[in-house]
Amino acid sequence: MLLYQKERKYFAQIAGGMEETGAAEIKALGAESVKSDIRGIHFRAAKACLYRINYLSRFLTRVLAPLLRFDCPDADTLYRKTQSISWSDILGPENTFAVFSNVSHSHINHSRYASLRVKDAIADQFRERVGKRPSVNREDPDIWINLHIRSNSAVLSLDTSGGSLHRRGYRKEGLEAPLQETLAAAIIRLSEWDGSRPLADPMCGSGTLPNEALMHYCRIPAGYLRARFGFEFFPDFDATIWRSVKKKEDRKIGKLPQGMISGSDISARAVQMAEKNSRRLPGGEGIEYRRCDFRNITDLENRVIVCNPPYGIRLGNPEVSGKLMKDFGDFLKQRCKGSSAYIYFGDREMIKKIGLKPSWKKELRNGKLDGRLLRYDLY
Repeated sequence: MLLYQKERKYFAQIAGGMEETGAAEIKALGAESVKSDIRGIHFRAAKACLYRINYLSRFLTRVLAPLLRFDCPDADTLYRKTQSISWSDILGPENTFAVFSNVSHSHINHSRYASLRVKDAIADQFRERVGKRPSVNREDPDIWINLHIRSNSAVLSLDTSGGSLHRRGYRKEGLEAPLQETLAAAIIRLSEWDGSRPLADPMCGSGTLPNEALMHYCRIPAGYLRARFGFEFFPDFDATIWRSVKKKEDRKIGKLPQGMISGSDISARAVQMAEKNSRRLPGGEGIEYRRCDFRNITDLENRVIVCNPPYGIRLGNPEVSGKLMKDFGDFLKQRCKGSSAYIYFGDREMIKKIGLKPSWKKELRNGKLDGRLLRYDLY
C-alpha cells in the first residue's frame, strides 16, 4: 500500500501570500488536519474530498499524494529508494510519465539530475520486469511524478491534479505577462465581492479577472473545462465517486444577471481575446466588454473595481507606467465615488505613483513577481 493510501495525507502547493486563503478554502471543502507551512498546505482527505478539492479549488496550484519519504544523502540512494516502489502498480508500459524535481540545501544540488535518476530507476525497473518501459512526455503525461529534496530529506509524490490547476481552460489567448488565474481568483475573494454591487475591470486585458469573477459568482467549478485530472490515472481511482462529485457540483452552476460584470480595455485585440475567452465558460457571454480608454469612462461609481494595470514588462517604459498610474489614480478619485478598488501591482514601484492612500495592502505572488494587492475606498 502506498503512503498516501495508508495516511490519506496530501500536500497542496500554493503561491506565496495565498496560504491562509487556500487553507480556509480546502477546510470548507471538507479537508481535515489542515496545516500551512512555508511551501504550501498539508491536509487529510477521503477520496471524494480529494476529488472535490481538485475540481473546485480556485487558489491551489496542485495537490501531491506522497508515495515515499526518505533520507537522501546521494544519487545512489535516490535511485535505490525509487526502485523500492512497485511502479507497475501505478502505471503501465502504455502510459506516459514525467518527473519534476525541486532540490535545495542538499548534496544532490541539481534538479534536472535528480529527475533523471528517478526516471532511470522507473525505466530500469520496467525493463527488468516486463521488457518494455513507459515513455516520457513532459508536456502532457498521464502520470506526473514530483520529487522534493530539502536538506537531504526527500519526498516522492504523485500529482493528483495532473499539472497546474491555474490552467482553467478558458484562456486560449492571452497578452504578455498575464495574471495567473489562481491569483485573479484570490483578488476576487479578497475583494469580498458578493454581487450586491456590479464589478468592473477598466483595464481587463484578456479577461482573467472578469472570468474569475464570473466563476465565483455563478459557482462554476475551477476545473469545469479541464479535460482530465491526475487522480484519474491512479491505481485506486474510483470513477463512481468522481462522477458523483462532478455531477453534484455542476448542478450548482447559476446564471449571471445582466450588467453584473464588465470589462474594458484600450486595446481592441485585448477586448476581442477577453470576449473569446469568456464565451468558453457557462454564461460568459453575459460579461459586458467594450473597447475604451479608462480616461474616457464617465464614471464607475458604487462598484467593486478590480484591476491589474499594465506595468514595466508590458509597457516597456517606467515613465509611461508612472504616468498611467497617476492618471488612473486621478480617475479613481474623480469618477469612482462610492466604489471600492482592488488594484494589483506587479511592480511595487508603481504604488507610490497612483497618489491614493490604501485601506490595506496584501502580499501576493504572480509567478516570479512579488506583487501587492491594495484596497482603496473612494469616498
